[in-house]
Amino acid sequence: MKRSEINEIMAAADGFIRSFGYILPPFAYLPPEQLRRHAGVMRAGLGWDITDYGQGDFARLGLFLFTLRNGRLADLQRGGGMCYAEKIMISRRDQISPMHRHTIKAEDIINRGGAGLALELYGSDASGGFDPTAPCRVRMDGVDRTFAPGEVVVLDPGQSITLMPGDWHAFWGEGGDVLIGEVSTINNDKTDNTFRDPIGRFAQIKEDAAPLHLLVSDY
Repeated sequence: MKRSEINEIMAAADGFIRSFGYILPPFAYLPPEQLRRHAGVMRAGLGWDITDYGQGDFARLGLFLFTLRNGRLADLQRGGGMCYAEKIMISRRDQISPMHRHTIKAEDIINRGGAGLALELYGSDASGGFDPTAPCRVRMDGVDRTFAPGEVVVLDPGQSITLMPGDWHAFWGEGGDVLIGEVSTINNDKTDNTFRDPIGRFAQIKEDAAPLHLLVSDY
């Protein structure tokens, strides 16, 4: 992706988020030279995250994310403390976030507004691998549900789904752009994403302009 394209996506995403009355934290708007002085933000991997999964076609295969808070693995391992993370995301109409699962992270995915949020779901085999025959057992707003392999569920604004480690899922905006909340256990996008197909988690950046704000992948 070109840095100029990323800058444009950032500006448009900020406007979309604000249209729902949601405001990003002050560190979101720090210029790069000031953000670099905030070691805690960078160490926790907080901030802007725009990816095309290394495929060069953001409109078809991509996602906007902003990590608002992120806990510590040591706290999770000892069973107390800051064991949680939170993100806000935007999935555009028919823009796919490809099939993947997490090893550690459990997450609530919440439709915060806009269009429907479609999720294609599968369970996993005994080793956590992708199993096209495995149903997916999830919880939706406190209600246990079982979906057939590959079944698509659409969340309307306000609805949520809880995905546990090993639950394979892909998602996209159904009928329009959608604002997505994520509340989860701690987040490590470098190590905790397993994709069904061999793709990357972060975009490859072509520096054709100065960054408006740094991405977490720039840290």
